[in-house]
Amino acid sequence: MANGAGDEGRWPLWKLGVMFYPFAAPAVAINLFMLMLLAQVLGLPAISPYTALTASVLLGMPAAWAAARWARSLLDEAAE
Repeated sequence: MANGAGDEGRWPLWKLGVMFYPFAAPAVAINLFMLMLLAQVLGLPAISPYTALTASVLLGMPAAWAAARWARSLLDEAAE
């Protein structure tokens, strides 16, 4: 349904992903930092908050894409 008749007014997935990225990347950073703090029980080293922020720049993209897919499914369901 790339250019179907029902696509006008529909947000593309990439726009939704760009919109969610500023929220997804910090959430990934916080979760990664906390995960590595909890992983100290297993003997893994803790990472600094700056390392978590740096990693979240890249890891935030798949998280934003997943959030965009989820929002797209909700929008499609609401349109029915």
